[in-house]
Amino acid sequence: MELDKMDENDWKYHGEGNKSLVVSHVQLSRVLRLLKYPAEDSENPPQTVEQAFRQIQNIVDFSSNVMSSLLGEKFIHSGEVVKLPLEFVRQLSIKVQHQRPAWRCDKVMDIYSGCALCLPNLTSPVLHLPTHTAPLCIEIKPKCGFLPSSKHVSKDIKTKVCRFCMHQHYKVANGKWKRPSLYCPLDLFSGNRHRMDFAIRHLIEEPQNNFKIFKGGQCIYSSKEVSDDSMDLNALLHHLRPYFLHGNNRINSHMTSKAVLNDLIQVLANALLSGDGGGGGGDRKVVMDTRGGGRSFCEASLLNKERIRHGSEGLPSDSVLFRILQTQMLDTLDIEGLFPLYRRVEQHLQDFPKERTSLQVEGPYNEAFLEKLQKCPTEDDGSVEYAVAKVHQYRVAMTAKDCSIMVALVPRSEEEEDEGLSTQRRLRDFLSPRPPALSYSVSILDLDPKPFDSIPSQLRLDQKIVSCYLRTGGALPKGSLSPHPGIFAAAEREDCTLLFHPV
Repeated sequence: MELDKMDENDWKYHGEGNKSLVVSHVQLSRVLRLLKYPAEDSENPPQTVEQAFRQIQNIVDFSSNVMSSLLGEKFIHSGEVVKLPLEFVRQLSIKVQHQRPAWRCDKVMDIYSGCALCLPNLTSPVLHLPTHTAPLCIEIKPKCGFLPSSKHVSKDIKTKVCRFCMHQHYKVANGKWKRPSLYCPLDLFSGNRHRMDFAIRHLIEEPQNNFKIFKGGQCIYSSKEVSDDSMDLNALLHHLRPYFLHGNNRINSHMTSKAVLNDLIQVLANALLSGDGGGGGGDRKVVMDTRGGGRSFCEASLLNKERIRHGSEGLPSDSVLFRILQTQMLDTLDIEGLFPLYRRVEQHLQDFPKERTSLQVEGPYNEAFLEKLQKCPTEDDGSVEYAVAKVHQYRVAMTAKDCSIMVALVPRSEEEEDEGLSTQRRLRDFLSPRPPALSYSVSILDLDPKPFDSIPSQLRLDQKIVSCYLRTGGALPKGSLSPHPGIFAAAEREDCTLLFHPV
């Protein structure tokens, strides 16, 4: 990619979050992340070129020096800061503006600094492609996988119902979503295949912002698609079938809809439990559930009543879920226990503002920063150093709670799949349940550092979520829709129609 020969016609709108906008290259497996400003600052950028460069470099450093060490280098793509021609950036801004969602247009793309973060396009990975089928990529936001046990927790409900499930009620009550998701992160992080399958199924049924499917870099399934049951099912199955036809459960060479969806769940669960980029193997250490006692079950989960039958079996220590969960659990105090320590640091910085740099409140995110949070004492000695280390731990944990997992799937060729297999073995494989032959890679993205100054607003949000749940007793507000009837139910109806269609 030659920076001095950039052409806006080589790039297309890919998506955006609260703080950045992403464009992807039409041919190369590359994306650019550009900063966004409030629309009222469009004429006067709120920061200098140097500050914009430092902000993006902080994202790279935090990912490569801190999160990579905690989550595992094999899962991380940190990228690099690039300086783009300003005319290219301005033309690109004009080109993508009409493709942006209206509700995102309260902010504008940074056209003044020319700074951007260049990353691999994980929705269209460069894998060995033995077939002509485009890569299938699934993005999952797993969210927080444990219940707090801190003595600072003031409301007992927080130790029984997970943050995600309580937040669902808050979002439905405030009109963010019309219906709640039945997904519970504690089921996904359990390591129990029944609970994991149940969790992934409900991510598919009610994706919201937590589940997306990409094909060849294009988003083919997300929350925007959830409107009509049968239309969603037919569109999704049309895209998925070619990836799973090598498996079992076919009727006259037609794979049932339920089998396609179940195979997708099995492949995703395998990838999330795998320790390498594509298939596992060898002896693997499974770490028993470290969340303790009842911290691995959420009372709002539909599987809570079956906790004796479907417990927490633990996760392989080299799996992506285990690494994320361990990093999330750096939040040992909960926001309620952390806030007084934040106030201690804040007061100290008011008295000694020059120490903001030495305490690394806004970075640099280097080995010294990682060492501070890893060597934090277990007991509070009243020092500002202890308070800073706990705040650092909390911010890292919050990044892990808000990260995304990207699973890329590529079908193996029939020659590769059948090489060395006898006819008898192939027939046995065809008749017995087995996942389809897919190569996969697993990555973690969305690893930006959480701002130090965001902690007070996080405490306020936590209080609002808990109060809403207690006020409603966990019941959905009037006027909200019941949980989605489900594309799986629709799949079963379609399969019945298929099986008993008169000839």
